Amino acid sequence: MLQLNVKNESARLRAVVLGTAESNGPTPTIEEAYDPKSLEHIKAGTYPVEADMVKEMEAFNQVFQKYNVTVFRPQVIENYNQIFARDIGFVIDDIFIKANILPDRERELEAIQYVIDQIDPKKVVRPPEEVHVEGGDVMVWNDHLFIGTYKGSDYKDYITARTNMEGVNYLKALFPNKIVKEFDLVKSKIEPRDNALHLDCCFQPVGDNLGIIYKSGFREESDYMYLVNLFGMENLFHIEREEMYHMNSNIFSIAPDVVVSERNFTRLNNWLRSKGITVEEIPYAEIAKQEGLLRCSTLPLIRD
Repeated sequence: MLQLNVKNESARLRAVVLGTAESNGPTPTIEEAYDPKSLEHIKAGTYPVEADMVKEMEAFNQVFQKYNVTVFRPQVIENYNQIFARDIGFVIDDIFIKANILPDRERELEAIQYVIDQIDPKKVVRPPEEVHVEGGDVMVWNDHLFIGTYKGSDYKDYITARTNMEGVNYLKALFPNKIVKEFDLVKSKIEPRDNALHLDCCFQPVGDNLGIIYKSGFREESDYMYLVNLFGMENLFHIEREEMYHMNSNIFSIAPDVVVSERNFTRLNNWLRSKGITVEEIPYAEIAKQEGLLRCSTLPLIRD
């Protein structure tokens, strides 16, 4: 059995589900686009091709092998995008929570059923139907639980609004001993530079006390200030609008002193190194065109 344990974003990783780009299917039509960034690349004819994305994910896998992390991959569904494992489920403490995702993505959960079968069934939960929650919006940080949401009255009109207040309240009830803080995120259906699809598109903790943050990703300044007060301004790396667009906050921690980052994130990677963190740089710019990056591609199961 897998003894799940995820208490924060950066403790030493032991086991993870890494998505797959194999048999990724044809380029979606404009109507099929889930997010404004994919839409932009579909229209421009620059949508990523499978061979490039498989190569990028293999580079990620190689880093996991280097650090002796146990890696599970989804069973391949023919002609289907299975890159973003973070959307379909997530672990908080020792509980695996199946996400209520967009209905046509349900098959992605079935493709990792062989992993879920290795978990104590009492530790696997499925929220009720009215609860929307995706792993990219959920971050466990010791006694805190950070959750991205969208509080606009037009929530149902936004395919980019992925976690609702019912989702926040569900997790509050499930983890009564955690300090649960929700963040109201900026959403756009048409401009990827103004769309925080998930919380990890505009914030992520790294190391023991550091964070990467994009101030304009939060609809309320008080939400941004909550993180400034918690982490300390001097411990936060502020990314700019274009860096947010390229997903600079969506890197992935293997340990407090080891992160995997995109090789083009020069400013961020230099800052991380200045803080004593080893940066494993890999190419991931093609996958980034789908408004997801390294954190989105992973579903951590066990950390120290």
